[in-house]
Amino acid sequence: MDTIMSSCSSLPGSGRINCSLCHGRPIVFDETRTESEQKDWRITANPLSWGNQRPEVLVLGFSKGPSQAGELRRVQHNDIPYRKGRLQVGKILAHVGLLPAARPDELKRSVEQAIADSNGRFGWGSLIRCTVERFDTKKRDWVGSGGMIDQFMATPFGQNISTTCATRFLRDLPQETKLIMMFGLGAGGAYVGTARKAIQAGRPGDWRTINEVAYTDGKVTVVHVEHFASQGANIPNWLGQNNHPRARLGILARVAVAKCLGPLPA
Repeated sequence: MDTIMSSCSSLPGSGRINCSLCHGRPIVFDETRTESEQKDWRITANPLSWGNQRPEVLVLGFSKGPSQAGELRRVQHNDIPYRKGRLQVGKILAHVGLLPAARPDELKRSVEQAIADSNGRFGWGSLIRCTVERFDTKKRDWVGSGGMIDQFMATPFGQNISTTCATRFLRDLPQETKLIMMFGLGAGGAYVGTARKAIQAGRPGDWRTINEVAYTDGKVTVVHVEHFASQGANIPNWLGQNNHPRARLGILARVAVAKCLGPLPA
């Protein structure tokens, strides 16, 4: 079922999103594709949303990854997001104070419940609601966009897609939405700067920097956290488990969240 956009909110309800803005023609869900002029990037028309349409916290990735896209017909809607990373999502949310600290099984269950809860604290989606893929010349095939936001956003195609998506879904956020939590930091914070440009293009305002991982327009605060699918020791390092400099970024994220929302109730 297609979601319905509230007259006073740019966020859709949980479900498939009826949107063809970037395709310029009527779409067939998860089949219609639009390619860049150079045929090196494409988007698949499968925009989705989960959780509350008027959330306090909007959780965003960059784009649906390969474990989510391509299987949308056979997977239940609430089973799609973070299918292989819900425990990591729970650890990250708990670290910044958005979920209570708990055992691994409890954290995973909390994330599952939050994704399915249309009246809860969270809304879930992605900065680019359609799936983004790049053509890999070595593999001679299309591959998921994980870790490639900089390259995508450096192209006119990527800039146009991201601005259109941010304008529709982030410009007129509901009054209840105070925080956008973005998965991804990038090397040297490159992801933070790239995502910020896209959000600012779609949501013009008086944006200012809070710290290395957070920025605000005075109405909503965007906080970047470690990506839930980050490889190697990045997540443990960010969580402060290994006495690693990356832990500082996790602390900065927690400080920005607390400044925006206040500490998690006991």
